[in-house]
Amino acid sequence: MKVVANTRQEQGSGASRRLRRAAKVPGILYGGNATPTMIELDHNPLYHALRVEAFHASILDMELDGKPERVLLRAVQWHPYKPLVQHIDFQRVAADQKIVLKVPLHFTNQENSPAVKLSAAIISHVITEITVSCLPADLPEFVTVDLSNLQVGQTVHVRDIALPSGVSVVLGGRENPAVITVTVPAAAEEAAPAAAAPAKKGAEKKAPAKK
Repeated sequence: MKVVANTRQEQGSGASRRLRRAAKVPGILYGGNATPTMIELDHNPLYHALRVEAFHASILDMELDGKPERVLLRAVQWHPYKPLVQHIDFQRVAADQKIVLKVPLHFTNQENSPAVKLSAAIISHVITEITVSCLPADLPEFVTVDLSNLQVGQTVHVRDIALPSGVSVVLGGRENPAVITVTVPAAAEEAAPAAAAPAKKGAEKKAPAKK
């Protein structure tokens, strides 16, 4: 994805307010061997780009003063109650240096899993993104979690997720948080034994009435 920016000369809160009144967003580009660069971007194209999932988890092609830069989105500051971007941070990317970034999880085939098809289970997505480390060329836009074999009572943890080649998950120590939990509604649990119970042979005989 592409983002267009220009170097800004004026700094300070007053200069930033003037930029925002002109429908522009102040920002900063840092990292690499270069000194941090104060930048400005047109608000509306940036606002719409921020609504795209891949903009948050991809290497971006920035055109800065007409020259190409490869960058990552690092931080966005929003207006407290208006849909306005107040400030944005980007980081330069070097092809030979690993990056650490949060990427979204995409869940597939849960409706075909035994947990759902056989037990009418409810699948809860505890987390929807994970932090990964990799070289820029290996960065995935998202990580797919295949739930086709999910069983009742099973919990999927972060370390259970299959990652693309060259990508590793970033966790601390023994940390291994749950990604998916499976619960069966009480009504479904009660219905299962009733459905499994064998039918009685013939009708029960009534006791003879007393004379």
